Amino acid sequence: MSDKPGRGRIPELSNIPWAGPRAITDYARTGRDLCRDLGEEFAIGSDELYAVLIRSFKGHPVLALLGAPDVRLRARRVVKRLKRAAELQKGAGVELVKFHAQFRREFVDVLPQANPEKRKSSFDWKDD
Repeated sequence: MSDKPGRGRIPELSNIPWAGPRAITDYARTGRDLCRDLGEEFAIGSDELYAVLIRSFKGHPVLALLGAPDVRLRARRVVKRLKRAAELQKGAGVELVKFHAQFRREFVDVLPQANPEKRKSSFDWKDD
């Protein structure tokens, strides 16, 4: 168990101050990226774990003595939970996108308007 419970364990999110609309956008984007990365790690880990379980326990004498079901079936049951965790992480990422969209819908009338001058590109397309 970590010494840092809660927010301190994820510095990418905990270092974003709640200082306005930009912070909410950054928080949602960073959270979505973390969920996506974690979900992908769980998905890859489940495939790797399945291969390891099959290789390690196929024909294991203790499992044969216990009359246990096929190792593949047992491995699938174990790995199913990790795959579900991967799917739930994808869902969490989707919810963070919806969180951002809901924030914009609810507070669009009070959000500061973007300054069009800041959006103009400083690149000069003319040949010199």
